[in-house]
Amino acid sequence: MQDWIETAVWWHVYPLGFVGAERDARADGSVAQRLDRLTAWLDYAVELGASGILLGPIFASSTHGYDTVDHFRIDPRLGDDADFDAFIAAADRRGLRVVLDGVFNHVGRSFPAFERALRGGPASPDARWFRFAWPADGRTDEPPSYATFEGHSHLVTLNHDEPVVIDHVTRVMNHWLSRGIDGWRLDAAYAVPRTFWRKVLPDVRSKHPDAYIFGEVIHGDYAAFVHETGIDAVTQYELWKAIWSSLNDRNLFELSWALKRHDAMLDHFVPQTFIGNHDVTRIATQLHDERHLAHALVILLASAGTPSIYSGDEQAFRGVKEHRAGGDDAIRPPFPATPSDLAPYGWRTYRLHQALIGLRRRHRWLHRARSRILGVQNTNLLLELSHAESRLWVVLNMADEPIMRVLDARAHCIAGDSVASQRGRGTEITVPGHGWSVVEPDLR
Repeated sequence: MQDWIETAVWWHVYPLGFVGAERDARADGSVAQRLDRLTAWLDYAVELGASGILLGPIFASSTHGYDTVDHFRIDPRLGDDADFDAFIAAADRRGLRVVLDGVFNHVGRSFPAFERALRGGPASPDARWFRFAWPADGRTDEPPSYATFEGHSHLVTLNHDEPVVIDHVTRVMNHWLSRGIDGWRLDAAYAVPRTFWRKVLPDVRSKHPDAYIFGEVIHGDYAAFVHETGIDAVTQYELWKAIWSSLNDRNLFELSWALKRHDAMLDHFVPQTFIGNHDVTRIATQLHDERHLAHALVILLASAGTPSIYSGDEQAFRGVKEHRAGGDDAIRPPFPATPSDLAPYGWRTYRLHQALIGLRRRHRWLHRARSRILGVQNTNLLLELSHAESRLWVVLNMADEPIMRVLDARAHCIAGDSVASQRGRGTEITVPGHGWSVVEPDLR
């Protein structure tokens, strides 16, 4: 595993929305230099505590970025090669790593090979790229049917058994790693045959051994997926769901169960963790009680994993994901020109993120921390996090009344709104209603 990933905290950005790009690609193909709008926010990301930028799709596409038409060209709505190089250089000067979104399960209908295949018919060399069902009678006046991503006709599934597709994806991944990026998020990795990644990644690893590569996987056996594909990690949707669901239902037993499953994954890999991304309702909207936003963030940043913060969540942005055309607009909004143009009421949440990310960066062992539930009730939780000789404790209280918990070690609070008092060889922690605390051993 790459050493640098132990302290990684990603600031996750959906570029086309962030810079306010138009919904559809320009018919004339003209370039709009907009990547510099994101460059203007890199210092903000550094001050937040992020160590890298996790970018959504930036390659030429027809609409939302996931209908790629050219994996080797920057989307003209964002800029060109020179703009990309300038962005990478700016990130590098600040010590920020960059991971790109690789959409390799499917392409857009305007992908050149797909258009050529439709024109050339089943005998066309380009037809091998896709999974067509041509008219049985050989008629050419009827278009073929073809495999799609989750039924979306504008998202054409690639034929992952075809060597030309394997070669294409391998070349794309190596190309951009050679251009200065540090890793890949594999979009819809769960939809791609696992054997495909086993054919692609050895060449990528041989040329770029320090690259961090993780896949989008919604559900299933995460450890088996990592083992069978050779990627570094997958997205931890189980923990994401358990965090907001347990807080909303005032049922921390659900979170306790999810943390046990999360802990077991560490025998095989370190998951990519989050409480928000470009595909889900904003965490500040998802939670029924805004007082529990801090609880969600504490769980994310104190637990094992490689965490990401979805841009805007650190300012408590609101937004609902809707399953309709344009249903992502609310969660992928344009950002102002500079951080100074943000509304004033989000900075308290930003400072909370800073404090907890700082705590995580100081305790880098949290990347692989094992979790042990020391006590759980519907509305409160006492959690021990440990690795080798290092330990921290987390206390969450979702009730209106304060709670008191006793640790069997001398300790002091390092974050939160609690009070610690010594009790013989132990420590008594008093947590106010809807409060939380992070506690570490007193080594003095």
